[in-house]
Amino acid sequence: MAIGNGGGAGGRRPRIGIALGGGVARGWAHIGALRALKRYGIEADIVCGASVGALVGGLHLAGKLDELESWVRGLTRLKIVGYLDLRLRRGGGLIGGDRLMAELRQHLGDLRIEELPCPYAAITTDLVTGHEVWLQQGELVDAMRASFSLPGVFPPVSIDGRWMIDGALVNPVPVSACRALGAQMVIAINLSGDILGKARKPGASVPTAAGFDLLRLVEEEMPESRSPSAIGALTRRIFRRDYEGPSLFGVMVSSLGIVTDRITRSRLAGEPPDVHIVPRLGHIGLTEFDRADDCIREGEAAVERALPDLHDALAVFATGPRESARDPVREGRPAD
Repeated sequence: MAIGNGGGAGGRRPRIGIALGGGVARGWAHIGALRALKRYGIEADIVCGASVGALVGGLHLAGKLDELESWVRGLTRLKIVGYLDLRLRRGGGLIGGDRLMAELRQHLGDLRIEELPCPYAAITTDLVTGHEVWLQQGELVDAMRASFSLPGVFPPVSIDGRWMIDGALVNPVPVSACRALGAQMVIAINLSGDILGKARKPGASVPTAAGFDLLRLVEEEMPESRSPSAIGALTRRIFRRDYEGPSLFGVMVSSLGIVTDRITRSRLAGEPPDVHIVPRLGHIGLTEFDRADDCIREGEAAVERALPDLHDALAVFATGPRESARDPVREGRPAD
């Protein structure tokens, strides 16, 4: 049954903003959530995303959600290794990201944010000043790439003379951006709200970051011309655990997850959404990209659990006038 049409009590449908949070591999849950919201007649008038939320949100508005879903459902551990273009001696991150960018360019080309059907902002962080920056103009691929430039993993992106890194460092679930762009009702999809869900993950108390032994897979699948010895001692240190604790890569990714969770709690306490959707993803590692099926299914389930709140919010906000979206950049106001 559609609940997003009409508005109830004879009111108008409010202008809806959807804030898509960061969460690395857990971001595939956004696909399921957006599918479920659409199924119930709830579609965004404004989309703001941080990190993987900017990626999924941008592809959604570009009409490429089907392609994204097909791609992520087809990811295997071997394919993940194929996208790891490691750059240990140059660049500002372990992974260059060139192969992933080529995949995005193949589907989006030079599509610009201004060509999207509704206002969109990719949240990034200025590496020098620490300022929160909302990218609302320019090529969509560049904006998404900057927003998910996880420090230490992907190199920063230069945009207009500024080095940009992951937006989840400053605004992991950008409710504030949705409101600033004119949303009357904001739905937030928070991927880091299930911290206690880690108890549902079986196995060791300190799992590998990827959910499997990434280094062993690299060594097994590497062509003979690039023997395991060619991987190098540094790569082994990054991915291998030679004791009972986590690897260097595991420590880095897990630490960033903790920081993001704490910032999310603080930002949402001061800028609460009208409807807070929290997929139960604590048992899924931040880099378990091969678990798209589980994430997408849980994204849909989270929307189902939030249906009463969605219905109530729509009824309340439908009583007011529908306003046009505001764009601070195009109106001449600063975006950071």
